[in-house]
Amino acid sequence: MTWNARLDRVAPFRVMHLLELAQRREADGHDVIHLEVGEPDFPTPTAVRDAGLQALTDGRTRYTPACGIPALREAISGHYRDHFAADVAPERILVTPGASGALLLASQLLAGPGDRVVMADPNYPCNRHFMALAGAEVDAVAVGDDSGWQLTAELIASHWRETTRLAMLASPSNPTGHVLPRAELEAVTQVVAARGGHLLVDEIYQGINYGMAPLSVTSISDRAFVVNSFSKYFGMTGWRLGWLVAPEEAVEPLTRLAQNVFLAPSTPAQHAALAAFEPQCLEVLEARRQELAVRRDALLRGLERLGLAPALPPQGAFYLWLDISAYSRDSQAFCQELLEQENVAITPGTDFALTGGEHHVRIAFTTTVPRLKEAVGRLERFLARQR
Repeated sequence: MTWNARLDRVAPFRVMHLLELAQRREADGHDVIHLEVGEPDFPTPTAVRDAGLQALTDGRTRYTPACGIPALREAISGHYRDHFAADVAPERILVTPGASGALLLASQLLAGPGDRVVMADPNYPCNRHFMALAGAEVDAVAVGDDSGWQLTAELIASHWRETTRLAMLASPSNPTGHVLPRAELEAVTQVVAARGGHLLVDEIYQGINYGMAPLSVTSISDRAFVVNSFSKYFGMTGWRLGWLVAPEEAVEPLTRLAQNVFLAPSTPAQHAALAAFEPQCLEVLEARRQELAVRRDALLRGLERLGLAPALPPQGAFYLWLDISAYSRDSQAFCQELLEQENVAITPGTDFALTGGEHHVRIAFTTTVPRLKEAVGRLERFLARQR
């Protein structure tokens, strides 16, 4: 049997194998500490759950417009206005089934056979996989401490080719948690515009920031495409709801795509998401952001003691990207052995990085401080046996 050859360019998500192994160990009675999946232990805020239940009670289960209910598009527009001083018309916002739905629309519109897309390495793997499915070639640019683990304007300029059509950023990023400063983001928009290309920015961890105010490219340019989600900051992972901001002239073809690919986003989820922007809900989300900051700092202190803390602490998201080269050059084996020996589940760097992933791992600080401290203790025992 033969399949579409483009599927050969889509690698498996190795963390899912680790998650399956971790769940098996739990079923066998082991106390597993989960630091592998990008999903905090917070439940969906009560106001959002209540709004979703009310939508079901009221029978709001029929199809909506392909781009989402007008009230939600207006609420998202208001969020950009109130939090980022950005003028984003509701008509430029397309509500989608998760951020993945937004990324699918953007990739199908902006990339195709013969096109090249430049993005950072490491990066969330689906970003490059979606571009590959569109038939484009991805130029993954290795980044590190010297570039703040971000794709800078200088790097984009030096890797832009005649057939490059798109530059993609993620800020805050997965897996490193690093943020592109405003001045650099402004420079990026100028570099891409000067070359007649498109800019796509993954902002799904926007709002989960430490030591700096959240930033959106929408406050800099109305030409950028922006992927965002209700999953991370708003705590609605299983509701599968995201959105895409697009320039005005791109809305019509994107709407046609959405009509054919999705038909419409989940109706109950959309009505639930309206409550996410209410003041009482935003207070809950801010308290959770502060708790994540406490967890980040606790984990950094523990890893500093082990000599594993990153030189540049993350300014956003809920991940740490660790160099384990002193102990291993096989991050997949390292993670599997750590799970088997100490019941700590983390993610191999090969999921995210084409270069250097074999000696990096990602840790998600998505559990309580006592559990994080316990995980560090178990990691210390494991590392002692590696010497």
